[in-house]
Amino acid sequence: MRIRKFDEPDWPEVWPIIREIARAQDTFCYDPDLTAEQARGLWLETSPGRTVVAVDDDRVLGTAKMGPNRAGPGAHVSTASFMVAADARGRGVGAALCEDTLRWARDEGYAGMQFNAVVESNRSAVKLYERLGFTVIGTVPGAFQHPDLGRIGLHVMYCPF
Repeated sequence: MRIRKFDEPDWPEVWPIIREIARAQDTFCYDPDLTAEQARGLWLETSPGRTVVAVDDDRVLGTAKMGPNRAGPGAHVSTASFMVAADARGRGVGAALCEDTLRWARDEGYAGMQFNAVVESNRSAVKLYERLGFTVIGTVPGAFQHPDLGRIGLHVMYCPF
């Protein structure tokens, strides 16, 4: 598996990953009726941000986007988001994508990386992020409407560099 910058021919493989995750409504705060055009606007970052794909034999297994968490006085802190195809989960794709974003953010001179909305029931993601140096710095109770669990918390997580 390798991670590389997103190229336009990747979109037909990236869009189904985003669509599936949005429709599941269990890890992302995306409208389940999100269109491909809306998804492009949400997912494809422009400079100074970056969008990447994890590929194996030219098949897209997952994708990540990264950039400044906020503009202006908050632009020294980065953020990132990750999506992995259902049949590629548990194979280290998410970890590789997260490690790539952390490396990129450090190389770009950011002071740290902040995740604004990690669903508390997404335990595998929380454990991965903690293993890579993130800490839950707060949880907004009931901020996420999970399809099975009802209203649950969203973690804010931070990794200082």
